[in-house]
Parts: sequence; C-alpha cells; structure tokens
Amino acid sequence: MAKMTKSQLLTVLSEAQGLSKKQVVGLLDGLASLAYKEVKKGGEFVLPGFGKLVKVNRKARMGRNPATGAQIKIPAKVVVKFRLAKAVKDAVLK
Repeated sequence: MAKMTKSQLLTVLSEAQGLSKKQVVGLLDGLASLAYKEVKKGGEFVLPGFGKLVKVNRKARMGRNPATGAQIKIPAKVVVKFRLAKAVKDAVLK
C-alpha cells in the first residue's frame, strides 16, 4: 500500500473540512512553525490526540566505526523525539 503524499493529504483535509487547499496549507505550516518554536523554547509541544514532541538530552557514549571497527566517542547532544499518545497506540494497534 502506497503512502499518502502531501498533496493527497491536503486534498482529503480540504474536502473534509470545506476549506481551500491554500487554507489547509497555511494551517499545517502554521502548526509546524508553532511546534518548532514551542519545542525550542519550552522543550515540549503537545498535539492532542497524536502525541508530543519532546527535546531530550542524549548522553555521551562510546560507539564503533562500522568501516574500521575502531571505537569512537560520540559526544552528548540534544535531540527531538516524538512520543505517541496512548489514544494513537490503542486505535492503531488494537
């Protein structure tokens, strides 16, 4: 089964909500912009019914270069993770 493309998503949402594709694009772009800003500022953005974006500090650790097998030190860094809401897990997995 093929994945839904962005244009297909826009079409489905615009038809379901009675909005133009341009309005849906603006809404999705605004939501993404807001999510990025909130995660950067507060470390978390909750999207009710789907989950939340969370900024996480990853510790430094030892790794292995796959080409040479030599051990290398991987520095600590900050990453963004998406944690699914229980409602999504229940709806999709059960």
